[in-house]
Amino acid sequence: MKYRTDLAIENMEMYEEERGKQGEIDGVHMEKVEHGEGIMATRIAILDHRGELTLQKPAGNYITLEIDGLIDGEEDLKARASKALAEELKELIPFHYYLKVLVIGLGNDKVTPDSLGPYTVSKVRVNRHWFIIYESDGDEEQACVSGFIPGVMGSTGMETADLIKKAADIVQPEIILVVDSLAARNIARISTTIQINDTGISPGAGMGNHRTMLDQESLGHRVISIGVPTVIDSGTLILDALEGYIKNPQEVEDYIEQNGQDMIVTSTDIDQVIKDFSDIIANAINITLHPGIYS
Repeated sequence: MKYRTDLAIENMEMYEEERGKQGEIDGVHMEKVEHGEGIMATRIAILDHRGELTLQKPAGNYITLEIDGLIDGEEDLKARASKALAEELKELIPFHYYLKVLVIGLGNDKVTPDSLGPYTVSKVRVNRHWFIIYESDGDEEQACVSGFIPGVMGSTGMETADLIKKAADIVQPEIILVVDSLAARNIARISTTIQINDTGISPGAGMGNHRTMLDQESLGHRVISIGVPTVIDSGTLILDALEGYIKNPQEVEDYIEQNGQDMIVTSTDIDQVIKDFSDIIANAINITLHPGIYS
């Protein structure tokens, strides 16, 4: 069966299902770390070409944070999730006096499942203007942070990568931190999962509209992405639900494609998902980039 997912952990799970067993994968290193009750991090490092072929992802680091009981859970769980995410981010973005970061919110705030990026950036503490006013080249307590919400090509008529590159030319950041919606194979992950990677991201990937890749090669700056699965395509949902009950999955997949039933779907509580995850991610970014102010 063909499953669509943007999550490295799901690609690994599908590979293990195909093999019928778990174990070491050539060119891939994995470890699990528990961040307190209900919060588990899975760190996957794709080391070389063998790992790239197996997991169908570029070589680099992929960290998946899974949070049980987040929706309608206690506020304490959201606070602990933010701190856990910040701990993982700090490994990829070490703080120092001269740190400059451009935070990008990809997506469309008028389409709820695609609004994670814009809502998250609206809650991040941006302060580059103060560095300019006081003619400061750095700070011991906070990084120089800019925020940018480039919109979508359907409303701007411009390629997202071009807009971000122009913003980066102005800001000259050490790191571009991108937040976007993703697609998952498993509907349960829409309300439980955050993925971080240091290999870049394709704008609109979660909504099925792939644009120019945002990575160090295209932007000239190191790119860290944070994504949350907010959608699942109907074909994946149907095939997964019927697994074990149909004799020829390929026939079902072909039927779905030929009859125009290949749709993107989301969960009924997506409004709460966007609110909770944008809070968690924004708080984690603030903790990571402004350690002297947030803790």
